Amino acid sequence: MSDDIKKAFWKELANNPFLMIGLSGSHDHAIPMTAQLDKDNDGYFYFFHSRSGRLARGGGAMAHYAAKGHDLFACIAGTLTPVHDRALIDQYWSKPVEAWYEGGRDDPDLLMLRFDLADAEIWTADAGIKGLFKLMTGKTIREGEIGDHERVAL
Repeated sequence: MSDDIKKAFWKELANNPFLMIGLSGSHDHAIPMTAQLDKDNDGYFYFFHSRSGRLARGGGAMAHYAAKGHDLFACIAGTLTPVHDRALIDQYWSKPVEAWYEGGRDDPDLLMLRFDLADAEIWTADAGIKGLFKLMTGKTIREGEIGDHERVAL
């Protein structure tokens, strides 16, 4: 099952790459970020951020994800590390990213972060006929009746 739930997560994230990211142990709230995915690697993704932003110092972090259809949720643990590779910045640069940086790729506040993924908890929600009936009638739902939940290494 782990491979299936991981594949479902990556497919959803590719279609909707928006997550909430916060530093572990921080009292700062998480902030919305857009993941820049590497189609050939599922052990990390990148974010464009600002040197003055609350994630800039890097370190342990948590990402929270909800699919558009609310049928997959994930909480991902990992580590944020600043990236200073101009080739990577160029590779992931786009018009939507450019809109956030007045100075473009040379903006002095531009910072790219790599989020190395450690592990995650992933939930899927697929109630099926039996689960929908229980939801509609207030009957007790048992674990596994409306989806799956796994802890996985990423």
